[in-house]
Amino acid sequence: MSKNKQEFKPKVEGKVGMYVCGVTAYDLSHIGHARVYVTFDLLYRYLRHFGYQECYVRNFTDVDDKVS
Repeated sequence: MSKNKQEFKPKVEGKVGMYVCGVTAYDLSHIGHARVYVTFDLLYRYLRHFGYQECYVRNFTDVDDKVS
């Protein structure tokens, strides 16, 4: 990572894969949880607008103390 801008070049031309680690909900939802979803949804839509085919996978970890 550097402070320089670099041209985006996917490994496979025209295709982009994204795996996003979602929230781990230990308590009630808050606006910080929504930020993850909105940010990567915008990126997904931006890339799709420019003609990229995307595979977008998002994880959501549900932590429940009652699970044993």
